[in-house]
Amino acid sequence: MSWMEKLYQTYEAGVLLDLPQEQLPMPTSHTLQNAHINIVIDIDGNFKRACVLEKSQIILPATESSASRSSGEAPHPLADKLQYVAKDYEEFGGKKKAYFDGYKKQLQGWCSSEYAHQKVKAIFKYISQGNVIRDLIANNIVIVDADNILLTKWDGDNGDIPALFKVLPKEKGFLDQGSALVCWSVEKYSDPNADTWKDISIQLSWISYDTLDANKMEICFITGYEQSISTNHPAKIRHSGDKAKLISSNDASGYTYRGRFFDDMQACVIGFDVSQKAHNALRWLITRQGFRNGDQAFVSWAVSGKPIPDPLVDTWAFLESPELDEDENSSDLPEAGLDHAINLGQSFALKLKNYMAGYAAKLKPNEQIIIMGIDSATPGRMGVIYYRELFSHDFIRRLEDWHYQFSWPQRHTKEIVNVAGKKHKTNVIWPISSPVPAAIAKAAYGENVTDNLKKKVIERLIPCIIDSQPFPLDLVNSCVRKATNRVGYASDAQWLWEKNLGIACALYKGYHMRHPNVTERREYAMAIEETYQSRDYLYGRLLAIAERIEEVALSLGGENRSTTAARLMQRFADRPFETWRTIELALQPYMQRLRVSRAGFLTNQLKEMDAILTLFKHDDFSRKEMLSGEFLLGYHCQRQKLRSKTETESTDQTPLQGDTE
Repeated sequence: MSWMEKLYQTYEAGVLLDLPQEQLPMPTSHTLQNAHINIVIDIDGNFKRACVLEKSQIILPATESSASRSSGEAPHPLADKLQYVAKDYEEFGGKKKAYFDGYKKQLQGWCSSEYAHQKVKAIFKYISQGNVIRDLIANNIVIVDADNILLTKWDGDNGDIPALFKVLPKEKGFLDQGSALVCWSVEKYSDPNADTWKDISIQLSWISYDTLDANKMEICFITGYEQSISTNHPAKIRHSGDKAKLISSNDASGYTYRGRFFDDMQACVIGFDVSQKAHNALRWLITRQGFRNGDQAFVSWAVSGKPIPDPLVDTWAFLESPELDEDENSSDLPEAGLDHAINLGQSFALKLKNYMAGYAAKLKPNEQIIIMGIDSATPGRMGVIYYRELFSHDFIRRLEDWHYQFSWPQRHTKEIVNVAGKKHKTNVIWPISSPVPAAIAKAAYGENVTDNLKKKVIERLIPCIIDSQPFPLDLVNSCVRKATNRVGYASDAQWLWEKNLGIACALYKGYHMRHPNVTERREYAMAIEETYQSRDYLYGRLLAIAERIEEVALSLGGENRSTTAARLMQRFADRPFETWRTIELALQPYMQRLRVSRAGFLTNQLKEMDAILTLFKHDDFSRKEMLSGEFLLGYHCQRQKLRSKTETESTDQTPLQGDTE
């Protein structure tokens, strides 16, 4: 349960941060809810007006049971649904059971205590009159039929749909106006803050009153002190509709305790204050800096509340962030300015190191960094699927290793703002970056990968990022196969093939830098290795040159179709020697065409092709083994070199097939 202790400490540090009130962790004894109706009264409890709220999430006072209620009576202390706050709900044919008496009794107890608040007393005075529904009908907020029965469905023949019907959830085409949550505003002379859910004094008043209702006192397992214990731990951790709980023991029958305990108190005892603060801290962290993939959520944080780099974003995202100095940003040259003939790894590593050093300088060496993942198998329960505590410098070093080892030019698009007021342009850029886990899952299993499979992939990748574990070989091979099968991508989805090609190269490179067998480890350069004599790498370079020759010839002829090299890429990877002969013969008519108009270009390409062929050792060229993922590295580097070289020569501009996302 150390995660509870760390979250508790994080809450205590988080509330001291210099942030706006709405960005701080939620106070204890409160919960998040979507409000639908705002009723405004005066300080004497007289109705003034009401309005419908659209997509308004508010923090409202809650008891331990109301914060996690799913069915049955458990009123919130102040803002609640109409079935709770309206005494006349049943008079107008309310479909649900009315809980006004319980709501009024609880509110009366607060108003009678030493922590009573003047605005809360005004609300109690107003709801005691029993005219909430009548006032809302008079203001056209709540709609009834000719028999004064609350409508459950709106007939289009009656005109425009009422505002409340637009915001309430429907079930099988019907809604219940009694489920509309009402929040209060109390107008008082010389007090500009009428909204009760924003009033700090009301929040403090409720917290003080709620602590009076202390349950059984026990030793808290987290703090070691005797305090009021929590019997109903909070839900709504990932979002306001989240019913899953991390700690729950409401089933005392059957095999719940498996013969180990007599009751839940023997398994876990957590103080009410600790539970509230720890859950609020986790909710705050997930909302603020968490990564969510459906029900799965990962979050990393420093217990001190200081900013740390997000481990689940790619390098390009944070190196492009405004936190960088202008001088550092200025090194991000546009694609046309990059020279892929040189190794970009050194400049990238320096930039990455400077970025990480910036974080390391702000964190103490013994500062604790927590990485936590949660997921739920059922709607009511969730569990911790990953948890690590690291010192800050270990965390920074491992994150830097991940981004450096798995970096490769990745395809991104960048919008260029047109100052003339015309439509913005989108440029394709290839910044050096590591791929994000979600993109790796899609590159390995396709764009339509199921949510469950994506979750499993992300779970497998987190230890690679945080614990520096070797990368799963099956994922590398799957990405390589997908990138090799270029004909599997539609002509208008070639951008996706290019994106997956960059990811496959990054994974192949990173896998070999962390190869389980130390003697197999190798670092590939992110540019052409002119003297590298690996058979697979050289075959990849040959394929890129053949593709470029045909592309330029097709462009001169005004044709826009796939090249032979692109169509035969999969076959080339399986049988390179036989397929190269086919590609070479198919190039002959295109080379004849180029000899007339682009003789210089053709000569240069043939010279480079000859240079590559001379690098093959002995019978490497004619061996019948299939190519490994290394051929993609040679192919991509040679392709990038040819593209960047061409882009600097205006006469060689050629359109790219399907080059739009």
